[in-house]
Amino acid sequence: MSNAELASSYAALILADDGVEITADKLQTLIKAAKITDVEPIWTSLFAKALEGKDVKELLSNIGSGGGAAAAGPAAGGAAAAGGEAEAAAEEKEEEKEESDEDMGFGLFD
Repeated sequence: MSNAELASSYAALILADDGVEITADKLQTLIKAAKITDVEPIWTSLFAKALEGKDVKELLSNIGSGGGAAAAGPAAGGAAAAGGEAEAAAEEKEEEKEESDEDMGFGLFD
């Protein structure tokens, strides 16, 4: 990551932390105040457009949450869930079998 990207990222985080709207002019002002001279205005414009209308704090707090997959679970019917449990049990038994083969010395690199 270049110095320009880092400076723009940090400036955007500072603005978000203060609850100030992120604009290219405000990003550029913060970068100049930090005495970083090698940031072209295109970087601040890109960051401002990318973060326009978004809550940066919300984006940071949801990193890796994977909320979409959890919502699909409760929607399944009882019969489908029972079938899914049987499949999971079968897969678990297969995994145990594979592990026991390795314990017996039938590894790939033996």
